[in-house]
Amino acid sequence: MSAVPEAYLIERRAFPGRLRTTIRRLARHRPAVVALATLGLAGTFAGMIATGGSGPIGTIMFVPWVALLAAELGPVPGGLAGVGATCLYFAAAETVGLPEDPATLALRLVPLVGVGIAAGFSSRRISSDALELQATSALQQALLDSTVDGICLTDPSGRIFLGNLPLQRFGLELGLPLHGTVTDRLLALAERTTEPARFRERMAELASNSAESEDEFELTESGRVFRGYTAPVERPDGSLVGRIWTLREVTADRRLERLRDAFVAAVSHELRTPLTSISGFVEMLEDEKNGLSAAGRNYVRVISRGTARLQRIVEDLLLVAEIEADRLQLAKTPTDLGALASAAVETALPTAAEQEIELVLDIEGPLPLEADAARLGQVLDNLVSNALKYTSPGGTVVVSAYESDGSVRVEVADNGIGVPHDELGQLFSRFYRASTATRLAIPGTGLGLVIVRAIVERHGGTVSLSSVEGEGTRVIVSLPAVQSDGGTYR
Repeated sequence: MSAVPEAYLIERRAFPGRLRTTIRRLARHRPAVVALATLGLAGTFAGMIATGGSGPIGTIMFVPWVALLAAELGPVPGGLAGVGATCLYFAAAETVGLPEDPATLALRLVPLVGVGIAAGFSSRRISSDALELQATSALQQALLDSTVDGICLTDPSGRIFLGNLPLQRFGLELGLPLHGTVTDRLLALAERTTEPARFRERMAELASNSAESEDEFELTESGRVFRGYTAPVERPDGSLVGRIWTLREVTADRRLERLRDAFVAAVSHELRTPLTSISGFVEMLEDEKNGLSAAGRNYVRVISRGTARLQRIVEDLLLVAEIEADRLQLAKTPTDLGALASAAVETALPTAAEQEIELVLDIEGPLPLEADAARLGQVLDNLVSNALKYTSPGGTVVVSAYESDGSVRVEVADNGIGVPHDELGQLFSRFYRASTATRLAIPGTGLGLVIVRAIVERHGGTVSLSSVEGEGTRVIVSLPAVQSDGGTYR
């Protein structure tokens, strides 16, 4: 990590911490360590002469310096350092007049040489392990630094102790504070986002809750959009280590989405006018079909079906644009969901008969609720149309409507081609089509379920879907039977 961006991640250390860091740096400087050990040997020798004695523990005073030299230089220099220390000891002993015999000399020499050799071997092993650990750490850091996401690891309170280069760059570019927890630093961006109140609320939630979370925010002045993610990091025994935080810039993705939405909306509007004209002339031709030949009447029917399909696609595109812009309006009135289900089935009966599919209606009776009848009718039409589209001839589609737990529900089940399990989570994405549908070249835009979910959720309801490939699909729409003022329509 470079010194400047590192300040955006790691808190300043207190004096004891800085002192320990300085000592560790000096310990990694070989000439300084060798000089210190040599001075230690010389100082011990001088001290023995100055005090006039050494006693039985005299050689022990040389052990730390021999071990230090051995740890820095290796086992052979360590053994030689032991020999040298023994010589210094006996030189001091001779100077002050302490009697020594050859046996005592050996007893003094062997431990010091042994300490030097053992410390040297131990040091080499530790150094090898340290180098391996350092290489692994460097590889892991390089891996983190090569990602597009800013990543950091914090303690449970949110204070950073590890971060990668992309996060450092984000910190510099966004002008984040140098100190504090992650949420404290991010709070400095609140007034610069498009939704300051929501941003502050989310930061407060993240500071008090370590659960997994994902959010997105946009900066007003630059238009940059970021997606943040955080999750707890736990040991195998379940104890909390800290939290991981990631930050990714998604500005280009959002701009592309907006351009696509604008393009779709523009094209849809431009298509609507000529389609209206075509539809009008087709109706005029149908009024005069008695004057047409059999081939002409067939051409008119084909044109009529194609025009109707194009109009449905255009209306779906425009509706999705309204949904994305949060401009979908509902006109809620007392409505009977059972009647809407019956109408949807009645409308689809000719298609079901043409495809040789049995279409069954199962209703318990009137199912009153407050809703936009036209929009709910669109939901039911989409679900029944999808079920018929993805069911083979000879299959069955069952439409059920009933009341359950204070809500009214409609269920559309088929025994058609189904959807692979790993694709279920994408079915409500715009323009997404299941592989089973594309493989069989079944026409569609991938907008039906998007519209269904948006309308149902705007009514305060939910949509659930389950499917098994080759066995069929079941969609359940649940809607509250409660008026906006809190009353219940009966």
